[in-house]
Amino acid sequence: MRIAPLLPVPLLAASLLAGVPAEASPNPSPVAQTRAFVDDASADPANADADDPAIWVHPKNPSRSVVLGTLKEGGLAAFDLRARQLQQLAVPAGGRFNNVDVVGDLAVVSDRGRDRVRVYRIDPAGSAAGSRVLRDVTDPAATPVFSASESEVDEQRTAYGLTAGRDPRTGARWVAVTRRHETRVALLRLVDKPGGTVGTAPIGTIDLPTSFRLPNGETWSPCGEPDERPQLEGSVLDVEHRVLHTAQEDVGIWRIPVNGTGFGHPELIDKVRSFGAPQRFDEATEECVADGPDPGFGGKWLTADAEGLTLAADKLLASSQGDSRFVVYDRGGRNTPRRDFRIVAGRGTDSVEHSDGAAITTTPLGPLFPHGLLVVHDGERRPAATGPAGEELPTTGFAFVRLETALR
Repeated sequence: MRIAPLLPVPLLAASLLAGVPAEASPNPSPVAQTRAFVDDASADPANADADDPAIWVHPKNPSRSVVLGTLKEGGLAAFDLRARQLQQLAVPAGGRFNNVDVVGDLAVVSDRGRDRVRVYRIDPAGSAAGSRVLRDVTDPAATPVFSASESEVDEQRTAYGLTAGRDPRTGARWVAVTRRHETRVALLRLVDKPGGTVGTAPIGTIDLPTSFRLPNGETWSPCGEPDERPQLEGSVLDVEHRVLHTAQEDVGIWRIPVNGTGFGHPELIDKVRSFGAPQRFDEATEECVADGPDPGFGGKWLTADAEGLTLAADKLLASSQGDSRFVVYDRGGRNTPRRDFRIVAGRGTDSVEHSDGAAITTTPLGPLFPHGLLVVHDGERRPAATGPAGEELPTTGFAFVRLETALR
């Protein structure tokens, strides 16, 4: 299949970006976006489906910081702050990269294809040279995160959502991983291995609910295929407060205490709007359909799926994927929701639709992002790539937003 040429990535010169005030509109626009990626076998890279970003801040020159993004079967990509691609690493045989996060000089990736945590070392010199930013340092003896055997890996109930952070009290590097089609979350510790490789050691697991007691006394479970439980993906570790926030896609956002031995008691801090609404799985269409009136027990801010989570200094940001909005919560206390916004088209860039993942740094990154950076996954890049018959192909990417325009 031939793919029509993609339009060049629209970028603005630093002289145009520097000194531009925050928009008056409550809905910010990207100032840069990556090239588009196409989920098709004939694309380059093949079957690339952008999913989740992370930001590595250069320790000496923040303007040379790097944005990372998973591309599922397309591997892992690195970008500079103008959203220009520096490097693209292919997945190992059978791999499929889902989520990425950064802890120190390490990028940590959930390989949902092989149920592993893969680890890449970030080279500060590579961010300037534009080559070899990332080097694979995964322990060759790494074992599956959840599966008891390689045959179980093939069932694809594997490592899915991922977040990482360093415990300020002990220095331990934690990685929290959710399981595809299940409600289990694992807490791991990164371990240095001989030869400069990095592996993981298990700390603990927790299983979140699959059903919920409603105020009317009935029991409700989110709709899904008969053999699938309501999974979680978007996650962020707040190591300062020793808390994991994780999003159960059709349920809402959980807050779970973490420590060196595992997890504490989970609390559901917000629900999706459809929480409690009766639905059934239609095998003919392979979709969930309404099966009665909505009793109104859901939340007011999130439209399923609840997805990517990330932190700013005093804010928790969540992707309301179902209606392409982002919701801003207080980071501490009761995690009170404060406002929402969309990322709209402007300055020659596309709007952001159905975002899976997001990442924030509050560090000033030079003239391009003087107050910090928000990077988000864009689930519907426009214009979309097309096939030989003119049909649209799944086209995605990442958008770069000045932090002060999104989090006022």
